[in-house]
This record gives sequence, C-alpha cells and structure tokens, in this order.
Amino acid sequence: MRILLHAPGIHVGGGLHLLQSLFESSSATFDWGQLDKRIQSKGYLTGTAAIHWVKKSVWSRLWAEWRLYRRCTLGDTVLCFHGLPPFFHLRGHVVVFAQNRLLFDSSSLHGYPFSTMLRLMGERLWTRILSRNCDRYIVQTPSMASVVRCSLGNQVPISVLPFIFRVADMSRGTTMASSSQYDFVYVASGDAHKNHGNLLLAWRLLAEAGLKPSLALTVDALSHLMLASEITKQRDHHGLNIVNLGKVASADMPALYKSSSAMIFPSKVESYGLPLIEATQMGLPVLASELDYVRDVIEPVETFDPESPVSIARAVRRFLKNPDPIGPVGTAEEFLAEVLR
Repeated sequence: MRILLHAPGIHVGGGLHLLQSLFESSSATFDWGQLDKRIQSKGYLTGTAAIHWVKKSVWSRLWAEWRLYRRCTLGDTVLCFHGLPPFFHLRGHVVVFAQNRLLFDSSSLHGYPFSTMLRLMGERLWTRILSRNCDRYIVQTPSMASVVRCSLGNQVPISVLPFIFRVADMSRGTTMASSSQYDFVYVASGDAHKNHGNLLLAWRLLAEAGLKPSLALTVDALSHLMLASEITKQRDHHGLNIVNLGKVASADMPALYKSSSAMIFPSKVESYGLPLIEATQMGLPVLASELDYVRDVIEPVETFDPESPVSIARAVRRFLKNPDPIGPVGTAEEFLAEVLR
C-alpha cells in the first residue's frame, strides 16, 4: 500500500510543526508527496524520490490537485494534511486531517485581511461541496469532531486522534525558575481569532486599577504589521508592561515557557490549541477562554469570556490574588434617598 501526502499551504504555525513531527517520526512511510514551496529549503522528506513543490498561486494549487488525481491509483491511501478534501474524486482511500476550525464553523471572518477572508470563504465552500471526495476525517478533539459533524452531517466518518509536536523536547526541564521574566505569555500568531484586541483592552483595565503584570506576546511584525504597531501604541500610550518578542522559533519555545509564570490564552477559535498542551507540559498554569476546545485538552486554573476584556482582566486579578472588589448591595431606603438627592 502506498501513502501519498498532499499538504499544499502548510508552511507556518502549528500545522507545520505537526507536519514536521510526522517527517521526523516516519518519513520513510510516504511514497509520494506535494508540499508547499515555501518550506522547500527546510529539507523535509529527504530521500523520498517523488516530491512536487506547490506554489502559493491558485493555478499551482489546482494543478497539484490534477497531479494528485493522475498519481493516485486503486489501493493507495491519500493523506490530505492541509484540511481540504481533494478537488477530484480519487481512486484511492482519502483521509483528511481537519485542523482548521474556521473551515467548518460559521464564525464571523470580521477582522481578517480582505484576501484572507476571500480565501477562507472559498475554502469553506470547497470543504462543503467536495466533502464527498473524502472517505474519513481525522480531528484532534471531541469538540472539533462535533463542529465537523454539524457542518457536513452525522454520516461523515470521523476519528479523534490528537498528537503533538516533539513531546519529549517540550517536557524536558519542567522545573520553573523561582523568579520568572514574564508574569504571563501568550503564544499566538496575529490572526484575528487570536483575540489580541480584547487582551490589550484587558491589560489597559488592569493598568487603570493600578496593576501592571508583564505580558510577552509572539506577533510577527512582518506578517501582522498593523497589530504589532497597535501593541506598541497601546504599550507606550498607557504604560503597559507588554513586550512583543515577534516570531519565536520552535527550538526556543521551551525557554520562553520557562521564563514565564503563567500562560494566558484568549483565542476565540481553535481546532486543538497546541500551546495549551506545551505550556501545561512545561508546568505553567493556564488562564484561558471558557470554550470547549480548552477543556478538550487541559484543565485551566482560571477561565473567562474571551469576548469581554472585563472578564479577562478579572481572571488575571483572581490569579494574582487581587480580585476585583464587589460593590455593596444597597437598600430600598438608600435607593429612594438617591432619587431625592
């Protein structure tokens, strides 16, 4: 049985980390592959003869779909690691690894760049119309399985099988330093669903209350210039104790976790939430959104409503043992006295 790997578009973030994990554990099992040209210099699938590099363009992606159709024969297993079913109905057994929740739910795409909105809208349509070209889906959490079933129907075969990038590496040296450099860290890209806006507003509320915990962010200024600029603006204008480290390499992630006292994770949408697992393995307490994807993988020490900066700030205050005071409840007499004042 041949295994054909189809992974155009996978070039950054958690998807790339998981793809690299597959290569490092069992690269010899893939007989043929199509990968994103933007990772060509990384040397993946060394020794595998048939590798085709797919450019970012629409035409290159469509040509890759046709090439996959021509290559696949009866008895082959096709792993679509990029989360989309094949464009053509293939003769082999097709497994789609669904790792982008945005392709299956109906959450708003407001806040994304226009080009990203168009791409996600097109991929949502692709996912629904061409789902018949897939024999089985693999997801990483029960809540992601529920989202896929709601989108595509209960008849879709789905396996729940989480795995993580470099478990052994992330679990080394989990003893935290007695004095951490950062009070909180948020490991996330600058995509809209990562919810940096509400996190910044929460830090402003904390500052107004006289609390200025340190926060480390990992927003790549090259990919998300507007957000990186807004972080700098909010920090300088309101005197917030925030540092944006930019994109952090995977090899440097354990050191970042060890230099932090806790992780805060206000993301609105995740298919897995890999940093949650990594932080927990490194011994960090986690404050996170009260959403299904969080409790699929960890037990947070504090939760909050990610849509509410007030809720986020209150969770931080509870964790810091400085809770937001609750106002006293008055009497009817006091109410009337205020009316007549």
